[in-house]
Amino acid sequence: MSPELKLGEHRWPAIATVAAALGMYFALPGKFVLGPKWILPALEAALIIPLLIANPVRLTRETQATRAASVTLIALISLFNAFSTGLLVHGLLHGIKLGGRSLILSAIEIWITNVLVFTLWYWELDRGGPVARAFGERRRPDFLFPQMSTPDVAVQDWMPGFVDYLYTSFTNCTAFSPTDTMPLSPWSKLLMLLQASVSLVTVAVVAARAVNILT
Repeated sequence: MSPELKLGEHRWPAIATVAAALGMYFALPGKFVLGPKWILPALEAALIIPLLIANPVRLTRETQATRAASVTLIALISLFNAFSTGLLVHGLLHGIKLGGRSLILSAIEIWITNVLVFTLWYWELDRGGPVARAFGERRRPDFLFPQMSTPDVAVQDWMPGFVDYLYTSFTNCTAFSPTDTMPLSPWSKLLMLLQASVSLVTVAVVAARAVNILT
């Protein structure tokens, strides 16, 4: 296992990902936002503050409360992004009064948020989460990474880090299917299916609008 994981993973990649997802949310036109734009950041801040108090720099301890807060934080971003996706599709089908450029940019922002939020899901749930992975709570893996099937190419006791989950999320969004990392558990398969579905819908919206503009 890498020294980084033995010490506990850094908190900042997850916080930066949440901040980036909120940035994408703020960039959306009001037509694709559920309620006032301040609601989601306010809810996220209420959840992030106790998480930062519990683990300000590295993820070294976890309680049922912090675990629940982490999952709720990700679920809220997922929920709001799902509503934005639905509003985007509804707007396209009903001829929403929004320029082609704004509609395409909105679809791209929703797609990026989709990559970010599922990165957080995979990172938070695989093998019980980052704390469980770092401190030897041996659980069956939910994802089969290449380093696990070919251990000769990795360090001894290799464990995935945040970047590995980001790459998995991105490739699933672009290929609409697993690439080099395979889901093993039922929940990981369902999450990857859901992510690919959202990605396919947003790409289809962009393609449909682009065709409409060109014709």
